[in-house]
Amino acid sequence: MTIDKARVKATVLSLLFLVVLLGLWQVSTQTPAGAPAAGNDEYARLMGAGGPQQAASGFPTPAAVAAVAIKRLRQPFYDNGPNDKGIGIQLAFSLGRVALGYLIAIVVALPLGFAIGMSPLLHRALDPFIQILKPISPLAWMPIALYTIRDSSVSSVFVIFICSLWPMLLNTAFGVANVRREWLDVARTLEVSPLRQAFLVILPAAAPAIITGMRISMGIAWLVIVAAEMLIGGVGVGYFLWNEWNNLSIANVLFAVALIGAVGMTLDALFGLLQKKVTYAE
Repeated sequence: MTIDKARVKATVLSLLFLVVLLGLWQVSTQTPAGAPAAGNDEYARLMGAGGPQQAASGFPTPAAVAAVAIKRLRQPFYDNGPNDKGIGIQLAFSLGRVALGYLIAIVVALPLGFAIGMSPLLHRALDPFIQILKPISPLAWMPIALYTIRDSSVSSVFVIFICSLWPMLLNTAFGVANVRREWLDVARTLEVSPLRQAFLVILPAAAPAIITGMRISMGIAWLVIVAAEMLIGGVGVGYFLWNEWNNLSIANVLFAVALIGAVGMTLDALFGLLQKKVTYAE
């Protein structure tokens, strides 16, 4: 088995950066002299777990955040009522909303992107609408969704749909419009039906651009769901983060931020693998 030396060096360098970052964090949050002693429950409650593991400013040390993470991950699926659910349940609700809104966006964006890419007339007709709607912040749609749908969870799915739609739509249209003309000419010469052309010629050729759009959309969707859940409340990793902030539990807030980043990185890595497979298959 061949070892990729460049990748090993990059991994070692990343770990070095991590150690330096954690070291600076630890030093900057050391408990100063005169800080409340261990066992001060009021101090621990206000500072968000860890008690003496935190600076007087209330910012927790890496050890305090690690302790919170271990506690949360040890029992991720407990349910003690509306405002006290395990992080696994919170994460499942967020991923479910993202998945539903994202799938609806795929159903709309891919066929419409194909149509726009195949028809210059349709592209010119729809482009003004796309250019007006695309720059609107997804969260700007939340009040309208709440007023019309009157369901906070469904409204958050709608917001995910809106934010996921545009990258997929535009990348699909771009990929389809830039399929090599000679490939289409050969298909017409062989009298391949339009439907077979779409699936056997256009789709494989446009696949890298489509997957790129899907990857961008997923990153945006995961980013937006956190903000949306802060607004709608209920259940979700965004609500969990905001609720812990309201409880002044900074260690839990940092744990939630790290978890959101880890999940986002995982989702992006999965799409990256898919993108590589599609590119190599060309």
